This record gives sequence, structure tokens and C-alpha cells, in this order.
Amino acid sequence: MTQLHRRAVLRASLTGSTFLALPALTYRAALLAQDKPSETVRVACVGVGGQGLANMKAVRKNVVAVCDTDSVHLEAAAREMEKGTKVATASDYRKLLDKKDIDAVLCSTPDHWHALVTVDACKAGKDVYCEKPLTLVVTEGRAMVKAARDNKRIVQTGSQQRSGKEFRHACELVRNGALGKLQEVKVGLPGPNWVSRAKKAVPDGSPPATLDYDRWLGPAPERPFNANRVHYLFRFFWDYSGGQQTNFGAHDLDIAQWALGLDDSGPTTIEGMATFNKDKWFETPESANQVFTYANGVKVHCTLGAGGNPGGVTFVGEKGTISVKRGAIAAMLNGEKVADPYKLPTGEAKLYVSKGHHADWLECIKTRKLPICDVEIGHRSATVCHLGNIAIRTGRKITWDPKSETIVGDKEAAALLTKEYRKPWILLY
Repeated sequence: MTQLHRRAVLRASLTGSTFLALPALTYRAALLAQDKPSETVRVACVGVGGQGLANMKAVRKNVVAVCDTDSVHLEAAAREMEKGTKVATASDYRKLLDKKDIDAVLCSTPDHWHALVTVDACKAGKDVYCEKPLTLVVTEGRAMVKAARDNKRIVQTGSQQRSGKEFRHACELVRNGALGKLQEVKVGLPGPNWVSRAKKAVPDGSPPATLDYDRWLGPAPERPFNANRVHYLFRFFWDYSGGQQTNFGAHDLDIAQWALGLDDSGPTTIEGMATFNKDKWFETPESANQVFTYANGVKVHCTLGAGGNPGGVTFVGEKGTISVKRGAIAAMLNGEKVADPYKLPTGEAKLYVSKGHHADWLECIKTRKLPICDVEIGHRSATVCHLGNIAIRTGRKITWDPKSETIVGDKEAAALLTKEYRKPWILLY
């Protein structure tokens, strides 16, 4: 087929369905260059509001279909994509999974949908890019890993900082002993931006006609619609997410584990305390202070909110400190500030080099190599975030066995590792 004819056939095969699309850049995202039509990975985007729009733009030339439970998002996405190639639209992601002209699914839904979309897509033979945090609860992650492995699927987690050169360089320096013996890692997460977005509390009411609220809830508990619990604000309610702890922790605690060389493990004890909104406008912490202790003796001290650790990740060792955040890396060695940390030699231990988080995913779909933030890594990093929240919610020190992935000696805390789905939704894996 000629390129023109192939595209015409593709458009004709999709326009009878119901999905939509919209684009926007994500941190460090880059597109694969000059793909031939026969080599293009055909992507369906599930969730095209907020971050979903950013993910759409990052893979724009690959998008053939999109899906959202909110018709406002769907229509805006469709209009944006019509500037290039027309795409198909749907309000139910399951309608996409049987299509032979879709190779992969990019999931940017609220967190409580991540596991279902990813597992179903893997079972349908689709590769997946799933936004961070990978999961709502720990047990979902192991099911997602198993679904990916059993079905031989490529699953990239959207913890995009792994594809930033500043984070890779900082982790290589730590791994190669630039700080001598590592003593502590400090992580600073931002406080919630609920108030700045919602402005004030509002009463429960009826969902707008543009939102399929029952489908938006999906496996989450049934409750009246409230405008301050949906779309971006879902992040600050336990039914759908874990607050800034899982939002930004899935980036910075992920980097801490990368530097520690513990992508397949986790801490052994977790303790923490938090403050909450006095008016109960939202449920997740306003501020928090946590300590994750690893088997090698290193402690990761993580704060959330104003007055805590500096933003990003700071590694503290015998010889000094290395700090890294988006777009910046700084080092203090032997009492002196390093003028250009990129000139510091890292050593023999080299880490995965990504040319861009989305580009890495698309390339790995073709090569079948595991991506830079494979589903197992995403699961382990999300687990650290969840364990911090469990320690906060129970008010107790948690003992964790990272090998068996169990909380030791605390049934109440262990119950928070999983969550019952609202019927008829079931995670079948």
C-alpha cells in the first residue's frame, strides 16, 4: 500500500467507533523520529483530560483512538487531533481492546482505574503506558506485573524523571561511590494544591450531563457526585488516590530507590505522622514526615508540604551531598561546591539511558526490551508511597517484608494493602 492509501484505510476503519484524542507535552518527553507507516505503533489513549492531554501530544503521530468518560474532554481531544489525522472516539475503554488496528494503550485515568485498564489491555495483547502512581493499592501492582509477564507485554510506568539526564547522572554518581558511604536520602514533596484549584468546599449534587459519573467511579465505592472530588481533585481522596504522597512520591521516591539499586525491593520499616485539613475539605495529608529504613541501613527521610526538605532528592554521604530536581543537579564534595556536577566522572556502573520517556516506550514495543520504568519498577516505587500512607493512617511503625510483599504482625495495616472493588468490577488476575 502507498502511505496515503494506508492512512485512508486506517481512518475509514476507525471512524465508526467512539473515541477521541488530545495532546500535550510531559516532562522530558520526546517523539521517535521518522517512523515508516509500517513501523508506527498505533496507540489508543484512555483518559484525555489533564495529564492525559500532555501524554497525547507526546505520542501524537501514533494516536489512532481515544477514550474518556467526560464528553467535554472527548470533544476537545477530537478537535485537537483533527488538526492532523482524524481519530476514533469512545467512552468505554473496553470497546478499544478487541480492535486489531490498535497496538498499544496509553492510560492517563485517575489512579483507581490504572490496574483494570492495564490488566485488561495486557490480556487483549496490547502494550501499555500507564501513568504514575501505577496503583491505588499494593496488591494491584503485583497483578499488573503478572498480567504483563504472562501476556509478554511491554508496560512503561509514567515516572518520567527516570528519562531525565540529571536524575540518571545523580544516581550514577551515588551508585559509583562519589559520596563515599551513603548515609541518608532526603526527599521533599509538595503540599496539596486542592485549595488553589477548588477555591472552596461545595455540597454534593448531580453530575453534569457531559460526565458518565457511574463509569468514572468504576471500581470505586458508590457515593453522591461532588465537583470537588472529580477530575484533578480526585487526587486528594482515598477512594481514588493517595494525595501528593503517591503523586510526587512516585517520582522522587522512585529516584531514591533507583540510586539505592533497589528497584526490585523496598524498605523494611516505615514510620510517619501527618496533619490533615481541619475543615475536612479533602482526606489526604496536608503535611507529613516519614522515615523509610532499608536493609542496608540507609534511611530515606521524606517530608510533604511547606517547611520540609527541599524539593527533589538529596543524597547525603561521607564526602558530601548531591541534590537533584527537575532541570537541576548540585553537588557539595569535601566541603566545596562543585561548579559543574556533570563533569564529575560517574564510574563503571552505568544506568539505562532513555532518549525520552514516551519514545523509550515506543522503541521498546518494537524491540521487546523492558523499558526504563518497567511495570515491576513502577509497582515497587508505588509500594513505597503506599506504605508511607499506611504508616500515617494507622499511626504505627510498619514492618515490611519486600520479598513476600507483606506487612509483618499488623493485620489492620495489612488490610490497607488491598481494596474491595465495587460490583460488577473485578480485577481478574
